Amino acid sequence: MAWIGRLLLKPFVALATLADVVLGPLQKLLGMQRMGYFFVLPNLLVFGIFILLPMLLNFYYGFTAGDSILPENRQFVGLANLESLFACQPTFLDPRSESFMNPSVCQQDRFWRAAGNTLTFVIFQVGVMVLFALVTALALNREVRGRGFFRSIFFYPVLLSPVVVALIWKWILQPEGVFNGILVGMGLERLPFLVEANWARLWVIVVSVWAQMGFHTLILLAGLQSIPHELYEAASMDGAGAWRSFRQITLPLLMPTMVVVLVLSLIRAVQVFDQVFVLTTGGPGTATLYMVQYIFQTAFDRQQFGLAAATSLVLAAVLFVLTLGQLRLGRTSEIA
Repeated sequence: MAWIGRLLLKPFVALATLADVVLGPLQKLLGMQRMGYFFVLPNLLVFGIFILLPMLLNFYYGFTAGDSILPENRQFVGLANLESLFACQPTFLDPRSESFMNPSVCQQDRFWRAAGNTLTFVIFQVGVMVLFALVTALALNREVRGRGFFRSIFFYPVLLSPVVVALIWKWILQPEGVFNGILVGMGLERLPFLVEANWARLWVIVVSVWAQMGFHTLILLAGLQSIPHELYEAASMDGAGAWRSFRQITLPLLMPTMVVVLVLSLIRAVQVFDQVFVLTTGGPGTATLYMVQYIFQTAFDRQQFGLAAATSLVLAAVLFVLTLGQLRLGRTSEIA
């Protein structure tokens, strides 16, 4: 059997010999300590070309105007794009005015509609998802039959592409879809799940929660399983009930994990795009138009690259603040 092992090793030995022909002289030239930079160089090049360079170009485009995508053909306009985004009539911030917080009085009304939609989506999607993920994690942390199966069921949607998730739910919710077929079969009227504004907003949140909840449930489940079981036994001997154990043991010890889940879901909710774009295309009207889709449409449908880049800078500032909030909350929970 030894000859089989030697035969299987031959290709690898040949590759190692070939690599040594190239890397041997290079190691003598650079030295052993500097060879690490050589192996990291491909990843640095990919990061520089596909992440760092687009970020720098986006920053430059945010302060330029014109319909040309070539940087040398664009005109520097300073803060004009940012000023355009925040240019609203004074009544926009006057609580006594009928146009208080009405995007129609702003120069870029679609930006404010997208901002309002994103804020509403983040509040409800994150709130509902964290709550359901916590309840599901608490249930899966108990000794129930088929626990591994149920964990797989809840995590399965996470494995699906957002586009696949959106196409599945679009097939279910369309006027001739599964849900309306069931309603018609029961003698009821069809419901405009994706063509009426409030229904569309609701289903965008429901689909997003369904697709992402499993990931956050697993994080919370790991946090629950790190809590020593002896604490619950001691609390039970002291006569503490289930609610008191949850409030005084589970919740405080789970708080650092909760902070991580909360901030991760917040950042992901602010960046929502692909799933909603396939499901509703931002409609009906602008009911499900969110920030990233506004940036996409402003850049590639309207050819306003400067305005789109300025909007992405605003979004980056919001994400930066959320990240700082995560660090601050994380340190506070660790101290507590």
